[in-house]
Amino acid sequence: MSLLVRLRELHRSVAPFVLAPLLVTVCSGVSYRLARDWFRASREQVHWLMVVHEGEWLGSTLEPVVVFLNAVGLIWMLITGAVLLIERWRRKVHS
Repeated sequence: MSLLVRLRELHRSVAPFVLAPLLVTVCSGVSYRLARDWFRASREQVHWLMVVHEGEWLGSTLEPVVVFLNAVGLIWMLITGAVLLIERWRRKVHS
């Protein structure tokens, strides 16, 4: 099995585990910002969104672990996705 095929399989298998936490992080962060800026919500009204966004609800032990895994997962998906995309472009140019 070629390296690119293995990379594609790894990218595909990791994606579902990275997608859900990143969606929660993005949606809660954007919702917080829009609620504060557009709807003039107070910090107290939307603090729960920051609790979700930052993973505080997991407790002081798991919060940094989840933040770290979120970051590593995003970096993994960006790098492997970029490598796969560049390889696809190279194949199109040379075909």
